[in-house]
Amino acid sequence: MSDMPPNEIGRRIREIRLWRGLSLEAAAGLAGISYGYLGRVERGEQALSKRRTLEALAHALRVAPSEFSGQPWEHSAGQSSDAYAGLLDIESALERCELGDDPGGSVREWSAIDADLQAAQRMREKSDYPAVCALAPGLLIELHAAYVRRPGLRAEVLAGLVRCYYILAETTKRLGVRGLPIMMVKAAQSCAEELESPAWIGFAVWLRGSISGSMSRSQQYARSVAAADRIASHLDDGEVVQAYGMLNLSAALAAAVQNDRSTAETHLAEAAAVAQRMEQDVGGFGRLWFGRTNVHVWRSSIGIELGDGVAAVEHTVGVPVDSIPSASRRANYYAEAARVLLAEPAYRSRGLDLLLKAELIAPLQVRGDFFVREAVADQLRTARRDAGGRNLRGLAWRLGIAPEQGPHSN
Repeated sequence: MSDMPPNEIGRRIREIRLWRGLSLEAAAGLAGISYGYLGRVERGEQALSKRRTLEALAHALRVAPSEFSGQPWEHSAGQSSDAYAGLLDIESALERCELGDDPGGSVREWSAIDADLQAAQRMREKSDYPAVCALAPGLLIELHAAYVRRPGLRAEVLAGLVRCYYILAETTKRLGVRGLPIMMVKAAQSCAEELESPAWIGFAVWLRGSISGSMSRSQQYARSVAAADRIASHLDDGEVVQAYGMLNLSAALAAAVQNDRSTAETHLAEAAAVAQRMEQDVGGFGRLWFGRTNVHVWRSSIGIELGDGVAAVEHTVGVPVDSIPSASRRANYYAEAARVLLAEPAYRSRGLDLLLKAELIAPLQVRGDFFVREAVADQLRTARRDAGGRNLRGLAWRLGIAPEQGPHSN
């Protein structure tokens, strides 16, 4: 169709490949894919749908996977520009804070600080990034001051610092910022080590894998396994059980992206086994939401990564995904499942419905998702202008990749 937008991802890959001075054949060889496939991606005839392919191309072209996204994008929700404006406050807070140094400013009672931390966590889970950027930098400064001035609250403050760095790392990653997220997770790891808590140490290693795993899945796997082994002797503690389970899920994902099904299934089985120890289906430690429900969701996501397609999505039929309190987590899974269904003609309508549901839950997160944008752009190139096409084009318009005439054109 002549009014379809150019393929932004394919064009970006081609630009970087040419900048590196690589032929199509050479780049494809380095990435371990066929040059015909890479050519179709560059021309916009083939959507990128797997982490493995994206990360292999990034490695071949010697760039971070985020370089292909072209972020930041301005969304019609009108909030992303406000969030980006708040990044300066985050940078300033990070530069100002050093564990053990008093950054100045006032320090409130712990109950007030903790209440704001919980509020910031909820904001992040709802993908309300402007609100996070407005609240969390000041919290980080206050927590560092409290660490120095309130020695009697050392454990609470250190755990609060890990939580705050988690909020900021996830937010800056979602906004497509490079550098800051990994600085945040390293700071979180330092705080967890200072706290000497097996549960929070495991949490911090899981967080590092979540934030920077795409840079090296082998490193993510090695760190996850090492941390799980380190805290395994403390599984009589319910919080450690949850951190240990998440580390095994992280290891399973890292193995799946490396196309190692056997290893991925081994770690999924271990996560499922420890989840059975829990009384509740969804745990609350660190807002990781580990438990039997989340293990089912992760099993489905890992099956999708391994290429199991619709069968992997069907694994969650009957699983109470909506019982997971995090809007971000639910939206992430629904968007992932939707991409699989959209690629199959018989399931396309269901896939679009699921993607619209994900967007409703966490709009900025879904609209900025690399793979969602790829899937929608791919569908746009073949969609007819019927009712379903209008829904698709409306979504594409909100993602910023639709034709200029808007979402209701006929």
